[in-house]
Amino acid sequence: MLAPVAHAAFPDKPVHLILSFPPAGATDILARGIGQKMSEALGQPVIVENRPGAGGNIGLIAAARAPADGYTIYLGAVTNAAIAAAAYSPQPAHLVKDFTPVAGVATVPHILVVPAMSPAQTVPELIATLKAAPGKYNFASQGAGTLSHLESELFKIKTGVDVLHVPYKGSSQALPDLMAGTAAMMFDSIPASMPQVKSGRLRVLAVASGKRVSSLPDVPTVQEAGVPGFEANNLFGFMVPKGTPAAAVKTLAGAIETALAAPGMRQTMEAQGVELKFTAADEFGKMVGQEFATWRQVVEAAKVKLD
Repeated sequence: MLAPVAHAAFPDKPVHLILSFPPAGATDILARGIGQKMSEALGQPVIVENRPGAGGNIGLIAAARAPADGYTIYLGAVTNAAIAAAAYSPQPAHLVKDFTPVAGVATVPHILVVPAMSPAQTVPELIATLKAAPGKYNFASQGAGTLSHLESELFKIKTGVDVLHVPYKGSSQALPDLMAGTAAMMFDSIPASMPQVKSGRLRVLAVASGKRVSSLPDVPTVQEAGVPGFEANNLFGFMVPKGTPAAAVKTLAGAIETALAAPGMRQTMEAQGVELKFTAADEFGKMVGQEFATWRQVVEAAKVKLD
């Protein structure tokens, strides 16, 4: 009689964590912070692989084509992927169709900033200024098709203001023109803009997310500031290629939950503008579906096409 085949407990080799962003940004810091603590929980190295480019599609495709064995995990910038899926022609990989949710881990909300010289001290004052001169003002963004761009398009839809889009290649190129008053407003990441707010060159009017952020407790949300239905949470979470065994998904989710609860993790991430929150796979899957529906509507209303 043959002895039963012994299966090694998962994982028995390193786990690869792919993300669609370059090193050093908030997403990379999030991936490495969680990856290090996951590695301790799993008893195996978690190797972070940065695969930036093509609106996030290079990393997404690499993760989707990996074996569905639990040894490749993808940190999805869900909102970014939702915008890209709507704004680009169909790509070889899709975050909803080709992946299984493991866990939601964070939101990385943007803030609405204006030049210090702007007459607007509040969101209603900004809306009034823009409405008084339709087509006269510009808004800056981190680039065409970025969340920074689509948040302003959502703002236009919800408020009826007429402002012109000027895309830049990232915050670092946009901020000097914003501070000089060339642009009237910008939705930007907290780590990029807050040093300029603290130095007195920019003013923060609101946060884009549905809830206030812990690092800026006195700054209202755009909704609280008088724009009903405006919400841009910038959702992040882990996915695995479809077909990954349920037991491996469960093990990975447990390691992620342990990682998020590690001492000091929350404080480190909040300093980068990251709001940590563990969300179980089922609920996270629903949130992903909602993001794809929401941003498809905004992309279609704003007539954004990026091929």
